Amino acid sequence: MTSHTQLATRSGIALDVRPATEADEAALTGLFDQVSDEDRRFRFFTAGEHVSHEQLEPLTHADHFTSESFLAFDKANGELVASALLACDNQLDTGEIAVSIRSDYKNKGVGWALLDFLGQEAQRRGVRRVIAIESRDNHAAIELEREKGFTPQDFDDDPMLVVLSKTFA
Repeated sequence: MTSHTQLATRSGIALDVRPATEADEAALTGLFDQVSDEDRRFRFFTAGEHVSHEQLEPLTHADHFTSESFLAFDKANGELVASALLACDNQLDTGEIAVSIRSDYKNKGVGWALLDFLGQEAQRRGVRRVIAIESRDNHAAIELEREKGFTPQDFDDDPMLVVLSKTFA
């Protein structure tokens, strides 16, 4: 299991990132209550005022290799500001990534830092490519991922979704 990792955002925020555990469910519930309704819908593909225990289950019960859920804390105040997930197929060929950021920490480089971090974690596991499945309405995430070298393609089963992928050399 990965221990604590220190990251710096482009705006100078120091993040302390660690794997989530079962004991973090309440903290994650609180985090997602501070994520915008739209971003919560983009993350879970359902509209809801709060996330459910079932939605949090994959975030608190990762196997720490093919799947890992990370929590990012602002080192200045100790507050949980983001959640980042890497979920790989069993062959460790492809890893799906997802990042959710507290509303008041958006546009401060947290997403950039966590996308880079997830890419490094995927490569450390030998993953060949990472993908992000996004709603076509999630323009901010799509733009960020494209800036980070992800290539968009249609999602076969749903015209409202797009898959962005990045292959490692």
